[in-house]
This record gives sequence, C-alpha cells and structure tokens, in this order.
Amino acid sequence: MAKHEVKSPIPGTFYRKPAPDQPVFKEVGDNVSKGDTIGLVEVMKTFHEVKADADGTVSAFPVDDSDPVMAGQTIAELD
Repeated sequence: MAKHEVKSPIPGTFYRKPAPDQPVFKEVGDNVSKGDTIGLVEVMKTFHEVKADADGTVSAFPVDDSDPVMAGQTIAELD
C-alpha cells in the first residue's frame, strides 16, 4: 500500500501529546480515521490540532515530540 503523508499546516513546534502528563495521541501501528487528531503544532502559545486527512495505519513519525516543524513538513506517515 502506498504511503500517505500528513503534513504540518503551519510552522511551529510539533507535540504528540495533548499535555506533558498525557499519553500520545497515536502510536506507530495505530489505526487512524480521517479527522482523528494525531498531534498539535504550537505557535506563540496557541495550539493547533493536526488531523489525519486519510484513513490508514501510522507507520512513522519523521519528527520527534517537541521538534520544530515548517509548514508542509511531513509529521506522520500512514500506510
């Protein structure tokens, strides 16, 4: 199956968790449906949800939690 890339809509800092003491939204191997939240991008203390734009299974997160990201950068790969 071809990979689908979920990209950051804006530049900022990528977070895989809703809060530091919370579990990650999705793990590698988890199934996702279109519209599921897979992470957050924070810009100037404002958090924007990043949602899956396709159904699939998370195969990788090319960026780590708390890494800076650019708009259009791949933050998750789905199979």
